[in-house]
Amino acid sequence: MRTTHADVADVVEAHLARDAGRAGDADVRVGLLGRGIQQSRTPGMHEREGRRLGLRYAYSLLDFDELGLPDAALDDVLDACARIGFSGLNVTHPYKQAVVERMTDLSAEARSIGAVNTVVFSGPARLGHNTDSWGFAESFRTQMAGAAVGSVALFGAGGGGAAVAHALMALGAERLALVDDDMDRATGLAARMSHDFPARVVANPDARAALETSSGVVNATPVGMAKYPGTPFPPALLAPRQWVADIIYFPQETELLRHARSLGCRVLPGIGMAVNQAVRAFELFTGLEPDRAAMAAHFEAAA
Repeated sequence: MRTTHADVADVVEAHLARDAGRAGDADVRVGLLGRGIQQSRTPGMHEREGRRLGLRYAYSLLDFDELGLPDAALDDVLDACARIGFSGLNVTHPYKQAVVERMTDLSAEARSIGAVNTVVFSGPARLGHNTDSWGFAESFRTQMAGAAVGSVALFGAGGGGAAVAHALMALGAERLALVDDDMDRATGLAARMSHDFPARVVANPDARAALETSSGVVNATPVGMAKYPGTPFPPALLAPRQWVADIIYFPQETELLRHARSLGCRVLPGIGMAVNQAVRAFELFTGLEPDRAAMAAHFEAAA
């Protein structure tokens, strides 16, 4: 049966009405849009920081799987949230790229990356931002000091991968190999980045070859999430000399990171990126500067 605009609005509004703890007279009302996001700690992190700053802050999960909505309902969900009075939305897998064309304007970073993870509603406008790239770069700077970034293998060329790719180049990567099951997506991202980084970003269909020459490895695919268990490549291909990062934060330690740690690899969990991107998103939603250390504590408390 075909889903109509009215059907979607009814589903979203009924869901939010049942979400009693995050509705009513909130000063700031936001949400997370994606699939398979029931384990997300983002609502608790945002709401605790909102309360700390004296805000009535309501953060809801808009899980297309739980709501039984098709991908085609994306526009209608955005419309419904704006109409209900949301200040904005965070966006996660699989919609970070799909929402780009649905924005009325993009930040310079979101336009360059080609992915949006934060939407701010301003009257009829939908303003798309990307806080993921800064979030990953900041996590890497603070937790991986001294790690070699000469050659990096990046698994996943979707919205999260695009943000990480730009972050890695900003961190000084000399060569970045993009590995993705969808080679058109990998070659497309490499081509877009070639304007700013000529000959430094390449698509590589061979995971083994990409890993053999890399000093570091990043997983920016959904493989390793609770909904998609496993690893993005055979972990036996890793070497102890490599560092390994994952942008997944639920579970906190993915199967890939557990294996890498057992080999003696230096590892970077996705928590730092999750907290840092949330700091920027909170500021975009509220106009207030949150405390990063407090946000990190909120993240742990939300476990």
